[in-house]
Amino acid sequence: MTKRYAPATERNREAILGVLRDRLPDEGTVLEISAGTGQHAVFFAPTLGARYWLPTDIDEISLASIASWREETAPVNLLPPQSLDVLDTVWPVETVELPAPISAVVNINMLHIAPWSCCEALFAGAARILKPGATMFLYGPFRREGQHSSASNASFDDQLRSQDPQWGVRDLEAVISVAVDHGFECREVIEMPANNLSVIFVCV
Repeated sequence: MTKRYAPATERNREAILGVLRDRLPDEGTVLEISAGTGQHAVFFAPTLGARYWLPTDIDEISLASIASWREETAPVNLLPPQSLDVLDTVWPVETVELPAPISAVVNINMLHIAPWSCCEALFAGAARILKPGATMFLYGPFRREGQHSSASNASFDDQLRSQDPQWGVRDLEAVISVAVDHGFECREVIEMPANNLSVIFVCV
């Protein structure tokens, strides 16, 4: 298996962990969607010990990387990675037995490198699997009231759109509107390093 490495993950993991530690439910399974290399999963899981952590991704190379990181570090509460495409009308995690019910969904740095339909599908799927009071966590760059928070984010947005017109830094207000339509309430928006945001939703 090929273990992948993303330098940005090393830089942002402590700040994200600080938010997750205080805001995730005390128990249950945390479903990470678009887990990428797997570095976040192996870092978060041991610290969030009372909870299980389930990393998922659509990409087979990413899934192999997650499995490799998991094999090397072996946190007891880190579950084997599963394939998940948010656009599917039924997610595999809805039909498999887990050691504890899913109590939170975590999605880091996905919305800007996916079509807008994936944002809508993300909240639709989360609404299917989460009970009232459960947590939904988003992290990444966002525009607020149509404005970028920095020149670097504006440049990043241009770069993304040149790669794929369906990509781009999303308007936070538009994301919140989708969340509300699917039964979520935005409880908190937290400024993070490097002009990113953590956004906390609760299923109502």
